[in-house]
Amino acid sequence: MSQTIEQITLSVNGESMQVPAGTSLTGLVALMELDTRKLAVERNLEIVPRSQYGATVLQHGDALEIVHFVGGG
Repeated sequence: MSQTIEQITLSVNGESMQVPAGTSLTGLVALMELDTRKLAVERNLEIVPRSQYGATVLQHGDALEIVHFVGGG
């Protein structure tokens, strides 16, 4: 019998997104294939320090704003 992985729904930059329950902010950034060195993340109107990405487990209904900085000239 296969086990169903529970999904939670988040709002990421105003778009609905589903991820497995227990996903950390680090895991979300990896799923989105973003470079953590060039990010700023706000979760439920609070900035999350980069040092806390791994310890920040996302919850159903979280509202995230992710700003990805792009270099160039």
